[in-house]
Amino acid sequence: MDLQARIRDAIVAELERQAEAADPAPKIDTSEAGYAIIEGRIDLDALIMVVEGALAGGP
Repeated sequence: MDLQARIRDAIVAELERQAEAADPAPKIDTSEAGYAIIEGRIDLDALIMVVEGALAGGP
């Protein structure tokens, strides 16, 4: 898997995690390949951490 795909997967996974865990939960629609529709608050610090982890080769 290339770096770009790892970063994309990490971002989508984190957005979906936040949609399940946050209160109020953001609404995330990733049904169209290559696009995400996001409605609500996103924890940018958590999103940054998963991108850093993807760049560092973490899970």
